[in-house]
Amino acid sequence: MLRLLILMAGLLLLPELAFAEEFRNLGLTGTERGVYTVLVFLIAYGFVMTEEFTHLRKSKPVIFAAAIIWAHVAILAKEAGVPGEALHNAFEHNLKEFAELMLFLLVAMTYINAMAERNVFEALRSWLVRKQFGYKQLFWITGIIAFFLSAVADNLTAALLVGAVVLAVGADNERFVSIGLVNLVVAANAGGAFCPFGDITTLMVWQAGYAEFFDFFNLFIPSVVNYVVPAFFMWQAIPNEQPKVTIEAAVEMKPGAKVICGLFALTIVSAVGFKQFLHLPPFMGMMFGLSVLMLYGHSLHVRYSVEGGEGFDIFNKVRNAEWDTLLFFFGVVFAVGGLGYIGYLELMSQGMYDGLGATTANIMVGVISAIVDNIPVMFAVLNMGVDMDLYQWLLVTLTAGVGGSLLSIGSAAGVALMGQSNHKYTFFSHLEWTPYIAAGYIASILTHYLING
Repeated sequence: MLRLLILMAGLLLLPELAFAEEFRNLGLTGTERGVYTVLVFLIAYGFVMTEEFTHLRKSKPVIFAAAIIWAHVAILAKEAGVPGEALHNAFEHNLKEFAELMLFLLVAMTYINAMAERNVFEALRSWLVRKQFGYKQLFWITGIIAFFLSAVADNLTAALLVGAVVLAVGADNERFVSIGLVNLVVAANAGGAFCPFGDITTLMVWQAGYAEFFDFFNLFIPSVVNYVVPAFFMWQAIPNEQPKVTIEAAVEMKPGAKVICGLFALTIVSAVGFKQFLHLPPFMGMMFGLSVLMLYGHSLHVRYSVEGGEGFDIFNKVRNAEWDTLLFFFGVVFAVGGLGYIGYLELMSQGMYDGLGATTANIMVGVISAIVDNIPVMFAVLNMGVDMDLYQWLLVTLTAGVGGSLLSIGSAAGVALMGQSNHKYTFFSHLEWTPYIAAGYIASILTHYLING
């Protein structure tokens, strides 16, 4: 965090710049009011980073900061004689960015909630527990499941769902739980990097048009390397024992569970089809998939309500979406967008990408995302107007996605598992494996260079 603050402070001292792409920034980074907006953002983000201790949901401070920042942007624009229409267009640009991603994520979250309510994930957990695998086997099984699950769900969902298995079978072995949850964080972050559906940052790059859907699968092998390298070393520390768990009855999936899983797969296909063939935003394909789920949910509700069984209410699934995450994303988009309109993102672009070169800057993005959430980092990169080829866009997608594994606070998956584990997985238990995770980080970058460079 200290390095990030130093970088931001250094950029404040750079000469003011102005550029014209889609919107001309104000070029008022050296003003007192401009510096104040940066401080507001840093303070708000300090509250985000201490969410585990303050229990203040991360969306609250960033939305507050976004409102304060845009109020100052409006005053700066007025003082600079910027027409109200230009300011309004810049604001609407941020609104469009948020709306497209929010609708996309809302559909994905609704499907995940629907599958959870139909006992899809609980049935998987029950099956794994009843199979009575050894700790070493469970280490690889849970890691591989988290890796591929996070490619279609977000890393937070994948880590929490598979984390329940690790906690259930490792209740009597804290060492297994501690290492097993580190393994899940690394696996979930790596798995989300090679598919547009796996991570918000990957989705942002896809929707921005810097890479096509199938381009991201070039990151599959680097993502595997990123996971396997640290996992190999962690696996050797796993006790070669059999977990002592009570065999439970098999959990049955509710009616319609398999159909909903199939509809989710078709929804992903429709999102890709709308983007690749109809040249429409992917969220439209996702909304089409949501409409199909709503119609099928209605038929489930009618059928089982009439028979006296449990009904299916789609709006309960929408209500249970991760609204804190969606609103946090709103705050980030508008706060970073406001700073960009003042001119700070161009200064950062000059300091990082022009000063250090694209490769070094993109590797730094991953290191920064171990401390600061990768969403604002990636949104800042996307709005810097950096001119990079496909190789570099895939590199920053990879580093921003997997860099959060370096520290437990670097990703939503790590923060959530720290809260779920009842102190069996902590910041320092993760830090013990950071050198091996860093080795995987470097190895994945080299692999990307060898394969795609």
